[in-house]
Amino acid sequence: MLFFSFFKTLVNHQVTIELKNDISIRGTLKSVDQYLNIKLDDITVVEEMKYPHLSSVKNVFIRGSVVRYVHLPAAAVDTPLLEDATRREAAQTGAKAKQG
Repeated sequence: MLFFSFFKTLVNHQVTIELKNDISIRGTLKSVDQYLNIKLDDITVVEEMKYPHLSSVKNVFIRGSVVRYVHLPAAAVDTPLLEDATRREAAQTGAKAKQG
């Protein structure tokens, strides 16, 4: 749930999504769900000459299972906050494992 919460903070920011089939798409993040399915608006394909059939597409829905990487703008990432949240989630998971 940590990454879902984190990605929700990036709505309306520019991101680049690299898919498992090597297509990279840059656009404005409009929504994300708990499965990390992503909706992008105003998209451009990074290598447009390689994928000319995508030049007329302006909005996409990307299934979370086909995403390889999400490239984020450095200014949009609060690194200390993300590190702290990651440590807290790891501690909670470890405590639950010891109880179970």
